[in-house]
Amino acid sequence: MSNSRIVRMGQVAAFALWTLGVASSHLSAQTPAPARAQAPAPAPEPAQLGVLAPANLAKSRPKAPFDLTGTWLHNTPGGTERFDPPQGFKLTPEAQVHYDAGQKATAAGKVYRSDISLCWPAGMPIMMTRVWPVSMIQLPTSIFMISELMNSMRIIYMDGRAHTDPDIAVPSFNGESIGRWEGDTLVIDTTNFVADHHWIHDRLSIPASDALHIVERIRMIEGGTRLEIEFSLTDPKSWVGTWKMTKQWRRVDDRDIAEVECLPDLNDHMPSVHSDANIREETKR
Repeated sequence: MSNSRIVRMGQVAAFALWTLGVASSHLSAQTPAPARAQAPAPAPEPAQLGVLAPANLAKSRPKAPFDLTGTWLHNTPGGTERFDPPQGFKLTPEAQVHYDAGQKATAAGKVYRSDISLCWPAGMPIMMTRVWPVSMIQLPTSIFMISELMNSMRIIYMDGRAHTDPDIAVPSFNGESIGRWEGDTLVIDTTNFVADHHWIHDRLSIPASDALHIVERIRMIEGGTRLEIEFSLTDPKSWVGTWKMTKQWRRVDDRDIAEVECLPDLNDHMPSVHSDANIREETKR
């Protein structure tokens, strides 16, 4: 093969390689480079953390003046567990209807709308008393109170949140409780209650409404062996003015609460379970 032919073949090969390089460069310019995988953005923190959220529990807060953790039993010296109205109390016309019906039923040896014995929740403030102990668990963000009476539970929110707007709040028998410390006193403000089957005094047939507002001022006394709670109750749909009363609890370290379910078939011994003894039709509520 002549040298001239070899040269021509080399030139052809070089041109082919150059053409391939140009085409490859042109293709690279037209084809975008694959995007780099980006790490997912962190989820935004909720506007309100739950009371058991680690991030909420870890927030710095002043040390609480006392710790309610323990089991407590209502024990007011010389007092009653019931939330008796003050002398000369005045009911609204709507509540007076129920009170009068209750008085009439009692005179006839019957009961009027005994919802608690029919397994409706006792609700606040009744769940805090009676002969059933209440277990309390205190955390930096909240206080859990669980009554042995139907295992009713309330949560006192201590993380600085405000009450839920009544327009979107879910009403309940124990209401929504917001707590704060004022010196050595725990102040609990409770609103957002249900409107039906909820009573302040079941034996006197005094109803509570969705306007019920309860403020509790709790102090630890006698070296931490007793609790003293001052209650202030207002309900403009049921009575006039503010009802105040103070009750006490003693610490019971030898007690635990048990699972207690309210089952109608276990309450047959109670007159209020029987239709001929429980008057439920005189007023609608």
